[in-house]
Amino acid sequence: MESEYVTTPFGRRPMSLALLLKQRRGEAIAAGTTRNKWKLFRSVCEARAGLGVTDRALTVLDALLTFYPEDELSGEKPLVVFPSNAQLSLRARGMAPATLRRHLAVLVEAGLISRKDSPNGKRYVRRRREGGIDEAYGFSLAPLLARAGEIETIAVGIAADRQMLRGMKERLTICRRDITKLLAAAVEEAIPGDWERMSLMFQTILQRIPRAATIENLMPILEEVEAIREDIVNLLELHEKMQMASTSESQIERHIQNSHTESLSESEPGLETGQGTTTAGQADRDQQPETKPHDGGLNAHTNGGEGSGFAVRSRAGELKSFPLATVLQACPDIADYGPGGRIGSWRDLTTAAIVVRSMLAVSPSAYEAAASVMGPETAATVMACILQRGGCINSAGGYLRDLTRRAEEGEFALGPMLMALLRAKSPAVSRAGT
Repeated sequence: MESEYVTTPFGRRPMSLALLLKQRRGEAIAAGTTRNKWKLFRSVCEARAGLGVTDRALTVLDALLTFYPEDELSGEKPLVVFPSNAQLSLRARGMAPATLRRHLAVLVEAGLISRKDSPNGKRYVRRRREGGIDEAYGFSLAPLLARAGEIETIAVGIAADRQMLRGMKERLTICRRDITKLLAAAVEEAIPGDWERMSLMFQTILQRIPRAATIENLMPILEEVEAIREDIVNLLELHEKMQMASTSESQIERHIQNSHTESLSESEPGLETGQGTTTAGQADRDQQPETKPHDGGLNAHTNGGEGSGFAVRSRAGELKSFPLATVLQACPDIADYGPGGRIGSWRDLTTAAIVVRSMLAVSPSAYEAAASVMGPETAATVMACILQRGGCINSAGGYLRDLTRRAEEGEFALGPMLMALLRAKSPAVSRAGT
């Protein structure tokens, strides 16, 4: 064990309180502490940035360790090495004396070694008669052994940070590749989207990547790039869902047309201006020829001389009670779910309705039943109305099934539902309806 008296520096080097504290910490070696000097040196190299030493200073420390005769550093044995400047310079790869002195001072300042100066400032050893060391003057490795645990902890932390930084760089590389190829695929396949803006935003973020990247400055950049990739993937998935919904809607429409051939000529009340549903013209309608569908919208049958009109079902079983523009005016929210964020036709409306149906957790069977009873376009209009009134409806699926049941019983009128939405949006429409 090293002696515990204070060693003041030789010559004109001053003594300081910090130097005294470092000497005391260097002597505070726990009993039984041992380390392999080369493994400990490897930990020092790993923790270099945290210890505040340079690579040249580590070269000098490496040279000092070669003068310690054993591989194990132990607090129970003398830890002072006493090479001359000439020998130390040779083992430090021929380092110049002035440079050698400077880096020795760096090691002392970092608390990895301490000086144990002789009365005349020379480095030497005084041995006993049996050959053992009685007193040695030079550089003590005791601080290195005393801080072994701290050094190893710093080394582990730095290694973990380096591993994390490597992982972040890998994620960033994969993200850059994904975004580049996804944008190219979207543009090549003419998928609707603001791809030029996303590409410009992506390039702007990449310009902020520093040459010497750290965890602190790379993390926000990685988060932004991953957010852009997620936005692109979501847009592409939404486009795919719309394509699948359009295909599903076409299959539903064909199923309805094939399974209701016996009731093609039947008429059901679809729009009324009064309360309830009237059946006074039912016998007359049964005897009249089949009503041919009109491409533009409303097929009406008047009852006597009254002005109340009833929308009747066309040969395809569809109810087009109002123009598409009126439906979109009453239910503007549905347009966000159309192909490309807009609705330009009844097919676009039915496609958007299927997307909304899934979003509102309406079962496919409930929607298919509504399309079967009301017609695909009327069912799509009803879904648009449910979406518009979403805050007032607790269960969209239950509400749609109730409307389907009422439609089967001839008690459902689409007109009042649309007019209520129009009145809620426009005071002028409200006054016109009173």
